[in-house]
Order: sequence, then structure tokens, then C-alpha cells
Amino acid sequence: MKYLALFLLVLSCYACDEEAIPKPKAYLRLEYPQPEYEKLDPYLPFTFEKNTLASRVSAVKQSRDGKSKGIDIEYPSLKGTIYLTYKQVKNDNLELYLIDAQNITQKHTIKADEIIEQPYLNKEQKVYGMFYEVGGNAASQTQFYVTDSINHFVIGSLYFYAKPNYDSILPAAYYLRNDVKHIMETIRWKK
Repeated sequence: MKYLALFLLVLSCYACDEEAIPKPKAYLRLEYPQPEYEKLDPYLPFTFEKNTLASRVSAVKQSRDGKSKGIDIEYPSLKGTIYLTYKQVKNDNLELYLIDAQNITQKHTIKADEIIEQPYLNKEQKVYGMFYEVGGNAASQTQFYVTDSINHFVIGSLYFYAKPNYDSILPAAYYLRNDVKHIMETIRWKK
């Protein structure tokens, strides 16, 4: 036993001449296809373009109170859904819709690291709104609203059906953020 201990001691002195160096952290590299868009004409007072990667679009759903209608654009491969809700503007209720949309976004300030607001104006198509990018472990990383200021109001938000760990969902969040922007920019009101 004495010789075995001596042998192991000598062996350990000569076995490794190199200093052990820890390996750097590796991150999962996710690549998504180049987006291809197609026009979608739901049974709502507007049209828009959606990414063909979204494999499911729900039927139009009416709210219980009958004041809004909505559709869900699902991305099962990314475990995310874009929710769109339409409300008709009447009786000077636009201000209430705007306040409600801003409050929904501000509810994420508890978990959000930052909320970046980007105004959107398309005077030619009469589409005006706000795009919100939410950073951090918030439940929704992207939200927006658009209106023509007279008849129509649409609010949209992106949610993942996974625990909101920003580092894990970041590649998918960036990819779908661009889809949400594209939806917002391609909304056209029906006559």
C-alpha cells in the first residue's frame, strides 16, 4: 500500500504538464428561415400579411361582451402566439382604448428591464400607432396598437407558452418581433 501511494504521488507530478483551463460557456445557436409573407384576410375590418411559418391561425373569436373580436396567429415551432384584437371606435371611446393599450404594456414593468416605445405613422394608409419592445423576463416581449383614429382600433401582443426566461427565448423573440412589426406595418383597413 505504501508503494502504491508513492507511485500515485510520482505519477501525479509527471502526468499533467499543462494547466487546466475551463471551457468557455456555449450558447445554443438557433437559426430560423428567412420570412415569407402572405396576405391574410380574416373576417375582420382589416387585412395584413403574416409569416408562412405561422402554421395556425384561429377562427375569429368574439369577446363575451361583444365589443371586440380577435384572432390568434400560432407558431408551434417557436412556442409562441401573436394575439390580435379588433375594436370598433365609436362614441369617442378611442381615448379609453389608447389608455387600456398603454396600461397593458405598463403592467410588464414589474419584470421588464426596459420598455422601448416606437411610434408608427402611415398617413397614406391612415394607420397610426405605437410599437413596444419589452426587455427582460416579462410575459410579453412585443406589443403594439394601431388605429385610423376614426373607426378602427387593433391591439396586438406576442406571448410564448414557456416560462419567461429572456435568455432562453431571445432568438425566437427577435424573430417574432420582426413578424409583429410586419403585421403592424401591413394592416390595411377595409372599405
